Amino acid sequence: MSIPSIPSSSLPSARLRVGDCTVDMPLREIHAPGARRPRRVTPKAIGVLAALIEQGGRVVSRDALLAQVWAGTMPSDDVVTQAITQLRKAFDDERGNPRYIETIAKYGYRLLAPVEWLDEGGFAQELHAQSPRQSAGNQAAAPASAKPPRYPQSPVDVRGDWRMIAIALGVAALAFVLVLLWSLRGDRTPQAASHSAQAGETNAPSANYRLITSVPGIESSPSLSPDAALVAYVATPAGQRRTAILVQTTDPSPPRQLSHPEGEAWDSAPAWSPNGREIAFLRVVPGGDGDCKVMVLPSNGGTERVVGDCDPRNPPSFDWTYDGRGLVFGSRGTPVGGAGLRLLDFASGEWRLLDYGATADDVDFTPRYSPDGRWIVFVRNSPVGDLFRIPSTGGRAQRLTRLHADIRGWDWMPDGRSIVLARWSGSESRLLQLDLDSGLVRDMGLQDAMEPTIAARTPALAFTEARNYFGIHRVALGGRHEVERMFASSGRDRLPVIAPDNRQLVFTSDRSGEFGLWWTDLRRPDSLRLVNGLRPESWHPPDWSRDSRRLLVVGEGDGGFGLYEVTPSSGQVVRLPSPEENVVQALYVPADDRRVLMVAGVDDGPLRLALYDRRAQPWRLVSAISDVAVARVDEAGQRVLFARPGRPGLWQADLDLTAGSVRQVDAEVPEVARYRAWSVGSDGRIYYFERTTDCASALRRLGDEKPLLCVDRNRRSGPSGFSLSPRNDAIYVTLSLWDGGDIGFMPLTIQPEVVGSQ
Repeated sequence: MSIPSIPSSSLPSARLRVGDCTVDMPLREIHAPGARRPRRVTPKAIGVLAALIEQGGRVVSRDALLAQVWAGTMPSDDVVTQAITQLRKAFDDERGNPRYIETIAKYGYRLLAPVEWLDEGGFAQELHAQSPRQSAGNQAAAPASAKPPRYPQSPVDVRGDWRMIAIALGVAALAFVLVLLWSLRGDRTPQAASHSAQAGETNAPSANYRLITSVPGIESSPSLSPDAALVAYVATPAGQRRTAILVQTTDPSPPRQLSHPEGEAWDSAPAWSPNGREIAFLRVVPGGDGDCKVMVLPSNGGTERVVGDCDPRNPPSFDWTYDGRGLVFGSRGTPVGGAGLRLLDFASGEWRLLDYGATADDVDFTPRYSPDGRWIVFVRNSPVGDLFRIPSTGGRAQRLTRLHADIRGWDWMPDGRSIVLARWSGSESRLLQLDLDSGLVRDMGLQDAMEPTIAARTPALAFTEARNYFGIHRVALGGRHEVERMFASSGRDRLPVIAPDNRQLVFTSDRSGEFGLWWTDLRRPDSLRLVNGLRPESWHPPDWSRDSRRLLVVGEGDGGFGLYEVTPSSGQVVRLPSPEENVVQALYVPADDRRVLMVAGVDDGPLRLALYDRRAQPWRLVSAISDVAVARVDEAGQRVLFARPGRPGLWQADLDLTAGSVRQVDAEVPEVARYRAWSVGSDGRIYYFERTTDCASALRRLGDEKPLLCVDRNRRSGPSGFSLSPRNDAIYVTLSLWDGGDIGFMPLTIQPEVVGSQ
């Protein structure tokens, strides 16, 4: 469908003042006076607001809103109410005396507040007046012999106020409204949804990119040649079962298979050399007797050669050294002992640890040399990770950001003054551009985008646009092993958790337009509903209380990001006074509601598992175990089971987390890439999913020689875990309904140098 073209010069800006609030339409953010940060609303809610603004204070009926915003769908009766409620919360509107949106009983709504369009400067002034801007700090000192990229002396906190800094104007407001409403009318198939970034539903102005791969299946892990003419990536060639390295031009064109794995080997992680002549990659044979090799081959094809060994259970991250004579690796997954990043020299075949004060608990990965070769920057301690830098010859590590984010890839801009990173938040991955001079962050307007790669000599970007749709399935254990699809929709469903009463089920889904928490009573098929007021994170499933009345959920609510306790039967959502700011997961302690277990990031250190006493205010820390990625409670065994970041295997401790109780349960399971894909039965047995040669989703019990059953031969299970019924007679798991991943490509603009902080 074509969108009507309107000259942007004749239109006001895409940002406006509604009453006392400022609204950024492309970002879907509303900033109320006195609020610490703006509140983001769903695409449907911003569509309702756009429709109300269009009518200039006139009443808009519910039927008109349904026809305009939900055209072509069959929504439930309360979707308009939910959108209005979300807008009122964002506007901080008084329910008894509304100042922004008035309800016309049994008919519709109208916008009461005056509307004023803001230009770029006016919008920035509005935000500056409402919330003090954080100082970007001073420039880092640099030798006079070279002009290095500049870094802030103080860490950059982009979790709070960066969203409130004005970004460049992207689209005119009326054009945005037309595009948005048009897109809301369109079909919502996975193929259509994948292009929503170009249809006005992004969190930023639409990006000028194109998809350069289009064959069925998943293409991922792109790497651009230095001149941006070619891209290498990972895909499964036609007629083959294992992934290989493919190369093609950055225009849509047929790819050429570059690597040729044999047997059970999988090739992955291509990285282009600085001179463009070679590509390094990993070749992994999974399994207990697996193998892992670091390989190099000419970029135009030819003889492959092995340059190093690696751990098949924990394949490493790596990149080329600045001079192209070797590779720099992350802190784990190579045969070298000790802590920290390590270098592999091709000429000698020797490995060398970099000395920068890393400890055994630090998980440092995706290292990259700066364009001038003076620095190495890497990610430390994801999924609440941040960017750190060290001199390329070694030295003290300096923290660059305070994102506390799950970073899904990053790369340098060619000028060395900014980076592009993929941040996973709220069940989606988006690309952000971080300016190292000012500390400002800009959303690049790309949905479902990860694994960014930037050409070394040309300002051009490639990335993976991942479109994976999962559905919830109930799998009966024993007997016939029936697999039943539940709650069919066109949305993406994740993280199913059955309650101890075996009646209630919760899961996360974007079926309402934005990821939310959904609850149902399995005895009543019509009971499925959204829990309003909370946007859950998708790192780990919520945790049920043993009486099946409450849930611990990590996410974004009225009180900001943090730990919430939800009563699904009533819809009550309460922010808990957790002392952990960067909480990732929370668990109830069996038979003791006074205590809670939390996995969280602590300052510059790794994730830890902590036990808190909730009776004290603030909560009292009882004990903690460092270096924990995910935990599960085994009530039958009165223990906590946990996996560690960047390491295969499983550990356990008692419920008091006493140091003497910590021991390893298994050295192989779970694998690093599947560290969340395991669960504990009510009998204390440990279940996990694995991929075998003839089954994409094989369920196995720890200690058994063979899988318990093949849940699905072709569809993979979700990476974020599954839930066992209290009687261990069924599992609730997400299975892929439609897997797709394409390589996107777009030119980049190098901003002119800015003098001073922003």
